[in-house]
Order: sequence, then structure tokens, then C-alpha cells
Amino acid sequence: MTEPTISVNQAGGVTTLTLSRPAAMNSFTSAMHAELLAALNAAANDASVRCVIITGAGRGFCAGQDLSDPAAAPGQDLGKLIEANYAPLVERVRSMPVPVIAAVNGVAAGAGANLALCCDLVIAARSASFIQAFSKIGLVVDTGGTWLLPRLVGSARAMGLAMLGDKVPAADAAQMGMIWQCVDDAALLDTANALATRLAGMPTRALVATRQALTAAQGMDMRQALQLEASLQSELGSAHDYLEGVDAFRNKRAPTFSDR
Repeated sequence: MTEPTISVNQAGGVTTLTLSRPAAMNSFTSAMHAELLAALNAAANDASVRCVIITGAGRGFCAGQDLSDPAAAPGQDLGKLIEANYAPLVERVRSMPVPVIAAVNGVAAGAGANLALCCDLVIAARSASFIQAFSKIGLVVDTGGTWLLPRLVGSARAMGLAMLGDKVPAADAAQMGMIWQCVDDAALLDTANALATRLAGMPTRALVATRQALTAAQGMDMRQALQLEASLQSELGSAHDYLEGVDAFRNKRAPTFSDR
């Protein structure tokens, strides 16, 4: 019986998914894709889950595609691999009904880097790094990186990162706006868990709508963005969490949010 490639831990409203192929730096195989997607779907369908953390076991977060996997062997159609495995994974992360945090504990290379970057918030250990390694093996950036990078760091930096494939230390990634926060290695999981707990206590539906609005607005003009804001506020303004938040504010008490 094969060992699972994803470990799942749930504490309170937070589910932590750990990529668990440490001997291979948690690089992706078709089996790991299937298990991670299934775990994300399970979290999405569990009403008790209000935040998800993705992290890696061992020395690395994720080294990208495992090139020893038959699906990535020379002669195989890599476009089909993207369509079958990577696109559904990115789309699942970006459409989760709860916030998703990447806790990057070591190297995040290629698809591993972009898996992290497609999460809502990225926290990285100081010893971690991000590498767009695709050009080093004659490929183009994938796993959503062509869309993510210019929006995170600007077109000039995105082009340099994609073409040169240089390693970006976590502190530099935070400074250039690629990630949310760089923390000391020993503080990574505590910081991620504290942030996840904080998010889990917030109005989940509003947080997901915030992701939706910020993402959609990147392809809109100001008028379209204003219309989307109005539409979302109309929906959220009639939900329980808005009524709860206003009542809590007026009565100077801590709110209890429950919408998802």
C-alpha cells in the first residue's frame, strides 16, 4: 500500500494540508495532485472549515513537478499534464470558499512557487526561497505564474524572474510584494496558525468576496469595478454576518460570524 502524499490535520476551524514527499522535496506526481485536490475539495465541502493552510514536510515546500514521474517524461504532451493536473489545482485554490494560506517552509520552485503564490496569503520562513525554474529546462512559466507574477511584482520584475530563473530569498520576496510576510524559521507555523485562527474568526463570506473582487477588478475599468463592488455589497449587506457585525459594533461586543 502506497504512503499518502498529503497529510491532513484539522484543529478548530483550520485545516492544514501538508505536502508529504519530503525525500523528493514534495515535488508533484499525478498521485499527489489527485490527493491534494481531493483534500481541498473535502475542506471546501466541510462547513466547519473556515481557513486552510498549505505547507510542506521536511526541508522544502515544493520543488515543482517530479521529472521522474512518467507524466512528465520527454515525449509526453506537457500541455495535457497542465490541463489534467495543474489547471484544476490552481482553479480549486482560487475558488475555495475559505481563505487559503501558504506557509512556505523551504524552497518553492517552479510549480511549487506558483502553487504558493496563488494562495490568498503567503508566509515564508526566512530560509525559504522562490524560483521560477522553468527556463532552466526549456519551458515557460506555468501553474498560473504568467498571470500571477506581473500582478504581484510588476512586468519588469516578472520578466526577469521568468527568464532568468534566479532564486529569490523570502526576505526579498516580501520586500518586492511577492508574498505577505517573511518570518524567522522557528516562527513559521505558529505565525501561520495564528493568522489562520484570526481569519477563521472573521466573516468568511466577505473574505472570499474580497478575493473575488480584487481578482476580477484587475481586468476591469473603474466603472466596472464600482459596479462589481455594488453588486457584492448588495449581497453581503443582507447576510447574517453584516447584521451581526453591526450589532456587535453598536453594542461594543465581540462578533460571532458564521456565514460561509
